[in-house]
Amino acid sequence: MDVIGYAEKSRYRISMKNGIDSERREGIDLQKLSRSVREYAKERKPLKLISPLFLVLIFLLLSPIRVSADSSLTISDISSNKNEEIGPSEENETLLEPSKEPEEITDDDMGDITDEEGEEEVVQIADPLYPWNKTMYHFNDKLYFWFMKPLAQGYSAVVPEDIRLSVSNFFDNITTPIRFVSNLLQLKVKDAGNELFRFLYNSTAGVCGLADAAKMDFDIRKKDEDLGQTLGSYGIGHGIYLIWPFLGPSSLRDTVGRVGDYFLNPVHYINPTETAVGITVYDRVNDTSFRIGDYEDLKKSAIDSYISIRDAYVQHRKKKVEE
Repeated sequence: MDVIGYAEKSRYRISMKNGIDSERREGIDLQKLSRSVREYAKERKPLKLISPLFLVLIFLLLSPIRVSADSSLTISDISSNKNEEIGPSEENETLLEPSKEPEEITDDDMGDITDEEGEEEVVQIADPLYPWNKTMYHFNDKLYFWFMKPLAQGYSAVVPEDIRLSVSNFFDNITTPIRFVSNLLQLKVKDAGNELFRFLYNSTAGVCGLADAAKMDFDIRKKDEDLGQTLGSYGIGHGIYLIWPFLGPSSLRDTVGRVGDYFLNPVHYINPTETAVGITVYDRVNDTSFRIGDYEDLKKSAIDSYISIRDAYVQHRKKKVEE
């Protein structure tokens, strides 16, 4: 016999026996139900083995009715216990040090960064004539080590430094037209006036410029200017990089400036031309005697001496133009 059908019949018999309508009952007396089931089981022996399982099933079906009121409390208690267990870990998390946020970069800091970047910026120059320039670089390099340096070393060993300095002052004095005109073209009127005063004063008080009397007496110093710098002050770029034999590093702009400087240099108007060339060479040897070792140090400290000299030249000219 079906277990569910058997349970329904038992429930009906109990309700009819007591005279109470089953639909009005709010609960079921489990003790009476159990007694009636045992009595009915005695009458129907085939269900003798099934009756214990039947009792367990009935108990499980009816037990939620009795404990439903307490179930919510139990669940809430469990949830509260869980919160209590979780609580300390949350407190530990709040005790952890918050990660430090990166400091904000202000406008002043950005200005300092851009200033530093500007100072470290390397001015580039086009070098399309690299084969020519590299050949002339090696030519001038050999010229220095094989001719200019030995000659300057011998010259400095024979001629005292005071005399060599007087010769340098003399050539600075006679090349005043280059600096004077360059300052005028750059509208540096004060510097142009200082150059004119220096020329007149050194030519007289300085004995034809052998002494820099203007510097010693009035602290008026020479301001190096040339027509290449003048073109640079007008915003004209270098163009391309060039190396000339005997003259050394230059650029297209500075080459044009050198042509103008040539006509402003009184030495080039001396006849015959060989004399003018000899005076120019002597001036170069005298100047080199004060700088022996500088070129060597530059080559030793450079990974690629050609590139280092090119960059050094461009930076030097940039600084001169900005002055």
